[in-house]
Amino acid sequence: MAAARLWVKTEPFVVGVLPAPPPARLGPHYLRKMSAYCRARAGEGCFPRLSWPRWRHIACGKLQLDRGLAWLYFELFHSVLRPDPPRRLEWAEAEAACGSAEELERERSKLSVDTLQFLLFLYIQQVSKVSLRRSLIGEEWPSPRTKSPSLSGKSASENKIWNDQDHRAFVQSHLLEMLELLLEPEQLSASSHSTHTSLVSYEAVCALSFLIEGTVNKSRAVHPLHELALWQSCPGQNGYSKVSRAFPFPKLESWLRSCLMTNPFGMTACLKSGKKLAWAQQVEGTTRRAKIACNTRVVPEVFPMVIMSQVYKQTLAKSSDTLVGAHVRIHRCNESFIYLLSPLRSVTIEKCRNSTFVLGPVQASVHVHSCDNIKVIVVCHRLSLSSTAGCTFYTLTPTQPLILSGNQAVSFAPFHTHYPMLEDHMAQVGLATLPNYWDSPMLVCKESSDMSVFRLLPPSDFYTFVIPFEMEGDTMETPGGLPHAYQKALSQREQNVQIWQKTVKEAGLTKDQRKQFQILVETKFYEWLVQTGNRQQLDSLVPPAVGSKQAAG
Repeated sequence: MAAARLWVKTEPFVVGVLPAPPPARLGPHYLRKMSAYCRARAGEGCFPRLSWPRWRHIACGKLQLDRGLAWLYFELFHSVLRPDPPRRLEWAEAEAACGSAEELERERSKLSVDTLQFLLFLYIQQVSKVSLRRSLIGEEWPSPRTKSPSLSGKSASENKIWNDQDHRAFVQSHLLEMLELLLEPEQLSASSHSTHTSLVSYEAVCALSFLIEGTVNKSRAVHPLHELALWQSCPGQNGYSKVSRAFPFPKLESWLRSCLMTNPFGMTACLKSGKKLAWAQQVEGTTRRAKIACNTRVVPEVFPMVIMSQVYKQTLAKSSDTLVGAHVRIHRCNESFIYLLSPLRSVTIEKCRNSTFVLGPVQASVHVHSCDNIKVIVVCHRLSLSSTAGCTFYTLTPTQPLILSGNQAVSFAPFHTHYPMLEDHMAQVGLATLPNYWDSPMLVCKESSDMSVFRLLPPSDFYTFVIPFEMEGDTMETPGGLPHAYQKALSQREQNVQIWQKTVKEAGLTKDQRKQFQILVETKFYEWLVQTGNRQQLDSLVPPAVGSKQAAG
C-alpha cells in the first residue's frame, strides 16, 4: 500500500511571509468574506484568477488597506512563485519603460494570481502575528511539540519564518480554517463553516499544493499534494471520488493530519543531519565555534539551504555550487567580512554585528533582523529590515526596501561594486539594472512611520567597494553605473588626489624629505586602517596556514 509522507514547504514562509504582524483586516474572518466575494464575481476578474485591479479594489475598498500595501502583498506572492528569469527581465523592462504612474498601473493591470493560492498566501501571514502572552513573558503557550535546535544548541523557535516545526504546527492548528477558505459557497453552512457533508474540490487541493508537498513510500522524488492525493491507494484513505472530482471534507482533513511530518529539507533536518561545511576558520582564543551546514539531500524540486552561524573576526569568501539557488541564513556573525558570490534564492541575516556582507544576486528577498552596525552590499529583488541599528545598505533592487519596526539610523546607498560573474548571475535570477528603487524605502509598520529612522548616504561619505578576489567573467564595472551625485563626488575625490600628487611632485623635496614624507603618509594610512577596521579585513585576506585552510564546497 502506498503511504504518503507530506510536509509543509519552507519556501512560502521564508520568501512569502512578511516579517511583520499582518493588518487585522487580513484575519480569517475577512479572508472568508473575500473568498465568497471572489467566487460570486467569477466573470469579473476575481476567480479562478484574481487580477491586480480587482485585488486593489478588494484590498483598498473592502479591507481598508493602503494601496502600497495592497501591491506589496500582490507582488510578494509573485516572488514566491518560480517565474523564469526571462519573464522577470521582461517585466522589469516593461516597468522601467513606464513614464508615469498611469502607465505603470496599466502594466500592473495585466497581472493576475491564482485566487485560491493567494487566499492561502494571505492566510499564512498570520504566522507573524505577535502573541500577547509571548511578548509579555517571552515564551509561547505550552505546547507538546518539540522546538527545533539552533546552531548554538538553543531553541530557534523565535524565528517562525524559518522554523519548519512552527510551519507544521501552524498548518496543523489552522488546517480546518484553511480548508474552509477553499470551499465552494454551497459547501458551507450559513455561518460560513464546513459540515460533515462538505466536499473539497480537486482544484482546492491543487491550491493547497502551494503549501504542502511530499513523497510516496520512501521515494526520493518530491511531488505536489494534488498529485499525491490521487496516488494509487491514497484515494482510499482521503476519499477522493472520480465522479464528483472531490474529497469528503472530514476524510481529507484526517488524511492530511495523519500524513503531515517534519520537512526533510527544512531547517531542523539541516541542523540535525545536514552536511557540515568547513568554510570558516576557528579563531583561537575564543569560545565561539563557527558552524556552517547545508542540506544533505538536494532534489530539483526543493531549493537547497545553507545555515551559517558564529563566524567571528575573519573573512569568509565563497562562490560555490552549494550556494546556487540556496536559502541562506546567517546568524550571530561578528566582526567579519563575508562574501557569498553566487546567485542565491533568499538571505536572512540575524543578530550580526560590525560585519560586512557582500552577496551575489538574490532572486527573492534579503531580510535583516536585529543587527547592529553592519553593511550589506547586494543586488536583490527585495530588501526588508527590522530591529536594526546603524546599518548601511548598498543595494540595487526593483522593489522598495521595506522598513519594518524597530529600526534606528538606517542608511541607504546605491550598489557600488562588481565581480566578474555578477551580470551573468543577475541574468540567472532575472534581475536587471532598472527599475532601481534603492532610494525609495517604504515604511511598512505604523511604529516605523517616522521618516527620521533612515537617510540616504551623503555622496561625501560614499566610496566604491572593491571585491578583492580574482574570478572568471566579463563584468568590469558596477552594473547600471552610479547616480550622478555619487559619481560626481567620486570624480571630485579622484581629482583632489591628482592635484595632491601633482603638488607633491612639484614641491621640490630632497631625497631625505621624500623619505620622511613617505613614512609620515604610511603612518597616517596605517592609523586610518586600524581606526576604520580595514586593517582587520586586509589581515584576514592573507591565506591561512595549510593546516587550517578553508575547505572547498
